[in-house]
Amino acid sequence: MLGIDDPWIWGVYLLCIFSALLCLIYGMINWNKEGELEALEVKEEEAWEEREEEMQEKELGL
Repeated sequence: MLGIDDPWIWGVYLLCIFSALLCLIYGMINWNKEGELEALEVKEEEAWEEREEEMQEKELGL
């Protein structure tokens, strides 16, 4: 079949194709999950800056 007689070679070709399909499926599933994390990180950063400003006011008396 297509000049490839060794079953190990066929196995390698099939594994390459299946791994590429698996990567595509994983990418489609996790496509927009970064947006959720980014919003959470922004909120954490705002809280961090607010606490930092409070500490500066407290220590420097501004």
